[in-house]
Amino acid sequence: MRKSKIKILLVDDEPDILEILEFNLSNEGYQIFTAENGKEALALADQHLPHLIILDVMMPVMDGIETCERIRMDKRFQNTIIMFLSARGEDYSHVVAFESGADDYVTKPIKPRILNSKVKAMLRRFLKDDVGGNIVIGDMEINVEEYKVNHGGKEITLPRKEFELLYLLASKPGKVFKRLKIMESVWGSDVIVGDRTIDVHIRKLREKIGDQYFKTVKGVGYKFVSESNA
Repeated sequence: MRKSKIKILLVDDEPDILEILEFNLSNEGYQIFTAENGKEALALADQHLPHLIILDVMMPVMDGIETCERIRMDKRFQNTIIMFLSARGEDYSHVVAFESGADDYVTKPIKPRILNSKVKAMLRRFLKDDVGGNIVIGDMEINVEEYKVNHGGKEITLPRKEFELLYLLASKPGKVFKRLKIMESVWGSDVIVGDRTIDVHIRKLREKIGDQYFKTVKGVGYKFVSESNA
């Protein structure tokens, strides 16, 4: 997909920040839409179906966390990338953001060149068609074309990063994937994420798929466990 086809929604209650972000990302060739609060963002997302949404946390009318949660409730946005860009740098804000469905969390201020690079890396990951075929393990089928999981006859829809993490681990049941490998495979080498990001996504997968499938190898990483390799 060409850059001119990629749609990015910017959401921030500070006009100066919106202007800077819009200027820099428009110069990269993307289609840009802007909103000053979560309510406006939901309306624009519904209208334009953006590929990437960049959200502030603290906003009037509807904050970024609630906005992200409501977007993730809509199946049309299951593959949309959501990145928080916020001045709040405490661990709590990061955790809440990821639990609401975010793919990345960036702390302000950030240099335009670095932000452009992160956006490019995330979109490259979003557009890259590098995954293989469907995976079937017992009564679980991981459908890579539709980004859906069928488990015991129940269909489970996962956010993109959770799906990619599940797909990676389930691609080689019993293999221990080191944290660095997980970061590079799921988030890309150009995107910096912490161990907490991986842990949050694993916890959400355990809640949705089943705790028994995911084993923590302390100090190393994670592996997918099926009945055949338990």
